[in-house]
Amino acid sequence: MMAQESLEIALIKYNKKTWCKSAFLGFFVGLAVIVPGISGSTVAIIFKLYDQFLYALGNLFKKFKQCFLFLLPILVGMVVGLLLGFITVKKLLEVLPFAIVCLFAGLMSGAFPAVKDELKGAERTTKRTVLFLLGLIIPVAIGCVSAILSSDSADGVVKDVFADVVWWHVVLSVAVGFVVGVTQIVPGLSASAFMMAIGWFSSLVNSISMTYWKANPAVFLVYGGFGIGLILGLLVFSKLLTYLFGKARHTAYSMIVGLSLGSIVSMFCNGDIIAVYTDWAKNGVAVLDVVLGVALFAIGVLGAYLLVRYQRKKDAEAQAEQNG
Repeated sequence: MMAQESLEIALIKYNKKTWCKSAFLGFFVGLAVIVPGISGSTVAIIFKLYDQFLYALGNLFKKFKQCFLFLLPILVGMVVGLLLGFITVKKLLEVLPFAIVCLFAGLMSGAFPAVKDELKGAERTTKRTVLFLLGLIIPVAIGCVSAILSSDSADGVVKDVFADVVWWHVVLSVAVGFVVGVTQIVPGLSASAFMMAIGWFSSLVNSISMTYWKANPAVFLVYGGFGIGLILGLLVFSKLLTYLFGKARHTAYSMIVGLSLGSIVSMFCNGDIIAVYTDWAKNGVAVLDVVLGVALFAIGVLGAYLLVRYQRKKDAEAQAEQNG
């Protein structure tokens, strides 16, 4: 009975400040599609919105109005994050790839204590330790696979997997979309790193152009299948995670903490960043990129950690008011 009650979660009532906070969360969810290692779910944990995010997704059809209104600013932020990712961040990654990755790695590193806080006071058992190590390994393994499979030919030209769309591309896109949906709600799993690992990332990103659409309109069938899979992944897995947190929260979070830590490592070991290292080996290290990267990493760590401390302070004040 107790576990069942714990599955019922009250969604916050928005004011201007909390609406913007949720939109900021959505922004990182959208950005995660472009930048390997970025996790919108980690931002949700920092803002203490993660459980509500999962609950709203898992109960969208059961309590549509309440859950939709909660998810609306997240959806708005997600669209902005996607657009900014495609228009701005993608360009910056082409010019200063290492520096931009360092910035986001710094943000994730500075935010890591907020994820670890979820295990405060939890007993360290063998099962939880194994889950933590498994979580640590998974994103690193995906990143390594994406690095190995990132280039399909010796001259570095990446094959366009959507150049000739056939029916199985559409079917496969549903499965790929489902996994990408899962990555959006499990901290530490990177959508872009996963798509790099299966050789879809570059093709998907490069297909977003009017010229490409006119030449290959069948790609919209792939987009449709991908979208269906994405929605299914979000709805199904959010429901599962909400259930698991109600049953064994600390045990489930042990793996999430490992995934979050492993995702930081994977940002420096994936298909895109390996291409940067390869270029350095051929043409020499880009000193400006490295120096700027170190500076941005430090800024990212400091900025994110100050945000974590601020949220901790707000939580402590809220707890004191509740107890007093």
